[in-house]
Amino acid sequence: MKLKNKKALVTGSASGIGRAIALAYAKEGADLALNYFDRKEDAQQLKELIDKEYGVKTFLVEANISDESQVQKMVDKTIEELGSIDILVNAAGILTQVPMEKMDINVWDQMININLRGTFLCTRFVLPHMIEKRNGRIISIASQLAQIGGVELTHYCAAKAGIIGMTKSLAREVGEFGITVNCIAPGTIETDLIKGLDENWKQQKQKELVISRFGKPEEVAPSAVFLASDPDGNLYTGQTLGPNMGDVML
Repeated sequence: MKLKNKKALVTGSASGIGRAIALAYAKEGADLALNYFDRKEDAQQLKELIDKEYGVKTFLVEANISDESQVQKMVDKTIEELGSIDILVNAAGILTQVPMEKMDINVWDQMININLRGTFLCTRFVLPHMIEKRNGRIISIASQLAQIGGVELTHYCAAKAGIIGMTKSLAREVGEFGITVNCIAPGTIETDLIKGLDENWKQQKQKELVISRFGKPEEVAPSAVFLASDPDGNLYTGQTLGPNMGDVML
């Protein structure tokens, strides 16, 4: 098992890509802190599934990742329960579709607060622990739309582009401490997040893809396993992996 005895905190693990990553990590032997905010029942079902199928240590930790004090408590609780945090996966996020000229400032602020501020806060409070033990893997979920833009998704693209920039900068900052920092920029993935997107937008996007379908969360999770694994991900830092069906080619 690639992650045996590793301790991971996965935000947004109650659904979508976060859930798929948590399951993939459990299968590879990692003990898990399963973060959720407003989907307690889904998080509980995930914990029960992992406990039954994989037998690794898990616990649920509720936190709004845009709230500084809640994030601090979540990180402290994770270290208390698991003894360490070897891997942080910033997977929690939201997605809404609004034309810029009609976008209320509260819509903009909510997007930035959860998708970008939340990633910053979780990373910020995990870092001292990783620096002290001189080891760690930080993996954040961005989006291919951060690289090419998306109609009526300016706020989302701005937040996700911020994650890519933060990843590159932080990788240079903490590499000397044995910490790698990477992100994954998936294409359109079949999760609850895309249910609110305009149907015409989704149909047009699918036509643009080289692999002419949307992805599934379990097809993104292996990238997170790869980046967290030794030796698989050892030489990757400041990178953006793109399981995006050919929407972006770098």
